[in-house]
Amino acid sequence: MRTDLHRHLTSPLTGVRNLGILAHVDAGKTTVTERILYLTGTTHKRGEVHDGTTVTDFDSQERDRGITIFAAAVSCAWDGHRINLIDTPGHVDFSDEVERSLRVLDGAVAVFDAVAGVEPQSESVWRQADRHGVPRIAFVNKLDRAGADLDAAVASIKVRLHTVPLVVQLPIGKEDGFTGVVDLLRMRSLVWADGRGTFEEGRVPDALWEEAHRRRRLLEETVAELHPVALEEFCAESTVSAQTLSAALRDLTRTGEGVVVLCGSAYRNRGIEPLLEAVVAYLPSPLDVPAVRGTLDGAVQERSADPAAPFAALVFKVNSTATGRLTYLRVYSGTIRKGDAVLDVGARRNERIGRILRVQAGQHSDVEQAVAGDIVAVIGLKAARAGATLCTPAAPLVLEPPSVADPVVSVAVEARRRTDTERLVSALARLVEEDPSLAVRTDPETGQTVLSGMGELHLEVAVEKIRRAHGLEIGVGRPQVAYRETVARGVSGLVYRHVKQDGGAGQFAHVVLDVEPLEAAGDNGGGAAVDFVFRSTVVGGRVPQEYVRAVEAGCRDALAEGPLGGHPVTGLRVTLADGATHSKDSSEMAFRTAGRLALREALRNSAMVLLEPVVEVTVTVPDDAVGGVLGDLAARRGRVSGSTARAGASVISATVPLAELFGYATRLRSRTQGRGTFTTRATGYAPAPSAVPRGTPDR
Repeated sequence: MRTDLHRHLTSPLTGVRNLGILAHVDAGKTTVTERILYLTGTTHKRGEVHDGTTVTDFDSQERDRGITIFAAAVSCAWDGHRINLIDTPGHVDFSDEVERSLRVLDGAVAVFDAVAGVEPQSESVWRQADRHGVPRIAFVNKLDRAGADLDAAVASIKVRLHTVPLVVQLPIGKEDGFTGVVDLLRMRSLVWADGRGTFEEGRVPDALWEEAHRRRRLLEETVAELHPVALEEFCAESTVSAQTLSAALRDLTRTGEGVVVLCGSAYRNRGIEPLLEAVVAYLPSPLDVPAVRGTLDGAVQERSADPAAPFAALVFKVNSTATGRLTYLRVYSGTIRKGDAVLDVGARRNERIGRILRVQAGQHSDVEQAVAGDIVAVIGLKAARAGATLCTPAAPLVLEPPSVADPVVSVAVEARRRTDTERLVSALARLVEEDPSLAVRTDPETGQTVLSGMGELHLEVAVEKIRRAHGLEIGVGRPQVAYRETVARGVSGLVYRHVKQDGGAGQFAHVVLDVEPLEAAGDNGGGAAVDFVFRSTVVGGRVPQEYVRAVEAGCRDALAEGPLGGHPVTGLRVTLADGATHSKDSSEMAFRTAGRLALREALRNSAMVLLEPVVEVTVTVPDDAVGGVLGDLAARRGRVSGSTARAGASVISATVPLAELFGYATRLRSRTQGRGTFTTRATGYAPAPSAVPRGTPDR
């Protein structure tokens, strides 16, 4: 089945699969990717994470740390199909890399540890894929590990991810004895005996015959409940054929009503070929997903995945290398060739494509053109940033960019040598350009340069990248979290008059505001998180609509700094209850100023609460260390939500303020003699105590 990649560069769109590998850290994403590259003939040696020889973890920090930090794109060919694959990070600090990747993918493989099942970050990336409507199949990995249990992993998928698992395989053997699977669709055995990844097909073992038939029947019943064609055949024939099952599984995967579950051991090269077959069979091609939607002057337009349509692409990653600036694109429609002029719609800037590259992680090969459905990198763009839309100048369109999360942790950085200050500023600017989830600002009180990111590891990696890439010696301050402020009890009927007369045209605006918490207003119950809601109940035209919009803009300006400590304000609802205008002196500027100053005064008169970021912590420790770990979590203001036993260890779940977790890895290792591990998942904000114990809040 190995095929030459070059021969498929012009394959039709039906033969293209753009997919990502998603999972919790250490579930085996990178190893799965390496085995796919090896089996498709893209590489001729199996890379190993522990040896630092993987293709997708090509950055020196990734190899040193043994984790995926940066999303890496690779292309390979399988059975007449071209697969554009992105290996995404699994650590919570790099979830923004996952977000940008999911924005441009058509499908995904979610990898789960057969021992741990659904872990916190697995759940987070699953929810991210839900938001983007990305179809998924599941691969339960590491079935060769002690304590591996496919049924337990599937149960956790059903309970924690709220989806319908459609298990199409039954393992042959357990733990060290795992040698293959029973394919429940075709009722055959696939056994890997040589370690090279090739399997031997045979009949179902006698010892598993009854169990295989029971599970096949369960699969038929589950599919029939969800798919009308399968239900019709099941009612008529009391069974569902393999052909009908396969077609139904494809439909259910693409609609998100169910998730096909396969299993194997990527490290031992078992189960990868059926996984590739499932990718081709069930995940969509660019033609199977809805046409991309964009806007132009407020009007919604659609662009189909047609190479002959006007060119439109989304930039999802920017990377500065020794050979130039690489800009990663997903081409949604049209065709792009070397030398073509493109329009960066957001920047209103024309640029020219110098080279088009087929990406193989850290290596690249030139191609003459890229068509709809392609994921490529280009050289020559000087200003395009992640989230930018590139299109034909004659047919502009703005595509929705990936969302960017707000940073939650900050550190002060400075060059140890004054002569390196300008170089540090330039390096930080390039870093933020590559990673939009990082932010750089100057503290107005101290004059320090502050670097903000998604977590302690995120900032540590960013600082180390500057040190290695630019040879700078950098001093780093203590991490501080990003606090927020919110309203616990608001005010009603706050009257504010803005009157200014200093010669010439004056300014007049009269507003009456009601301020209340969102929870009290009932605006965010059960829905997506909402930070601020504004509405107007003014009647009789006392405040024209354009002035109402100006008041809202002024209120949003006031949210930047709260009265407690200058932190951003969130979670409130403001109602413009009344107002008045002047025939000559009222203007949008006057009402915007009135809105800003009125809300500031209202917040000073309200009961305010300081909020701090909190995370869900999952700690895995030996049984003899549970007591000490629980005590330490309590000392860090943690609230334990559960504890379960797993393979001779205890898994403790708790909610802990992020500020209390700085340095926790070292503390946990010392308490457990190096045997304890923990992972985190951001859960939002919670009220902080009146005196925050760990450092001053980030301002």
